[in-house]
Amino acid sequence: MRVLIQVLMAAGVVVLALPALVIGSRRLTKQGPRSLRSPGGSRSEFVVVLVGRLLGLLLILLLSALVLVATIGALVRDLHDLPSLVYVAFVLDLLLAALVVLTSAAPRPPRARRRATPAPR
Repeated sequence: MRVLIQVLMAAGVVVLALPALVIGSRRLTKQGPRSLRSPGGSRSEFVVVLVGRLLGLLLILLLSALVLVATIGALVRDLHDLPSLVYVAFVLDLLLAALVVLTSAAPRPPRARRRATPAPR
């Protein structure tokens, strides 16, 4: 049973966290309507947002590496018990990946306006 959990943890990181890392890194360099630089924003706001996103992506990378090394190492060495901190790192990694994916979504197209009925003359 524990081997299955370790395999599922490794698969969860590969399927969810690593694509979120790619999406988040693409979002840093993307120019578009929802880019990092807002039209009325100052340079310091841009730097703060950029540093925050970079730190988040770096944390996802480190947590993913930790979980993958621990789970694959436990599978290779046939260890049955992982340290409990690996489970905490896995959950935190998935939560951060969800945050990156949900905040990096493509912008929705603007809603179409209703046509006003012409006033009777």
